Amino acid sequence: MDKVDFEGACHCGGVRFRVHLPGGLKSARRCDCSFCRMRGAVVVSVRLDGIEFIAGEDLLTLYQFGTMTARHHFCSRCGIYTHHQRRSNPNEYGVNVACLGVSPFLPEILVHDGVNHPSDGGGNRVAGVLRFTAF
Repeated sequence: MDKVDFEGACHCGGVRFRVHLPGGLKSARRCDCSFCRMRGAVVVSVRLDGIEFIAGEDLLTLYQFGTMTARHHFCSRCGIYTHHQRRSNPNEYGVNVACLGVSPFLPEILVHDGVNHPSDGGGNRVAGVLRFTAF
């Protein structure tokens, strides 16, 4: 059975949290929108009530762009992106898997088409697959 409960933290450890992922890491994905291309994080989906902040919630800073719907949260000390409230499903957060102590270098990650976002009528499609091969 996949692990479902994870503890997470930013790089400096100031922001610490727990997440409950009933599907484990099955929702792991990337996005190809302008912001996600630069950020490069692999995220998993968690319900809004599936995250609990243990410490440092007051250290989080917010970034929004475009439609100002998604809410991207970063540690104000170390700058690490921890999570965001999703634009395509505002009832969920996308959580940075690297903050959960999980390597983002998973064998295969779906890349969602964020350039043609579902909220803009672009459908909900996969833009590609990112594969990691260790040497």
